[in-house]
Amino acid sequence: MLLIYTGNGKGKTSACVGQAIRALGQGLTVAFGQFMKRGDQAGEQEMLAKLLGERFLASGAGFYRDTDFDTHREKATQLLRWAGELLDRGVDMLILDEALYALNHGLLMEEELRELITRCKGQGRHLVLSGRGAPSWIVELADIVSDITEVKHVYAQGGKARRGIEF
Repeated sequence: MLLIYTGNGKGKTSACVGQAIRALGQGLTVAFGQFMKRGDQAGEQEMLAKLLGERFLASGAGFYRDTDFDTHREKATQLLRWAGELLDRGVDMLILDEALYALNHGLLMEEELRELITRCKGQGRHLVLSGRGAPSWIVELADIVSDITEVKHVYAQGGKARRGIEF
């Protein structure tokens, strides 16, 4: 199955983590990769690394600026290679957090993502993608799409990110 978590609300990564936990609880082998995010940024990363070992990778270069395109593109291709290797080893579920963000900034190419989707479907693997702005072609291919909408967020009132909530 192809599952998509998209929208402008908080919770896409949390939904991916929850999906990983659910799959692990059912005995599935899970790999979890994060585009854009460095490995030292968020609390879920420590826990996923403990649970998944080498099947977890946060290979990003951090906050994206257009001047850093080459660095971010290289990190995205590293994550794609890693994902392909894990598919070769037979993981049941591949979760790629912020893949849609990387796609929308040209760090991940449409043809690369289409190839990965085709490969997962052909092998009977579950693929979970997250990020804002899911393009219509991915929505059409997906089996499940959740659009996470922001209703209210502390940022809108000038609040700051809080440990254990936003990271």
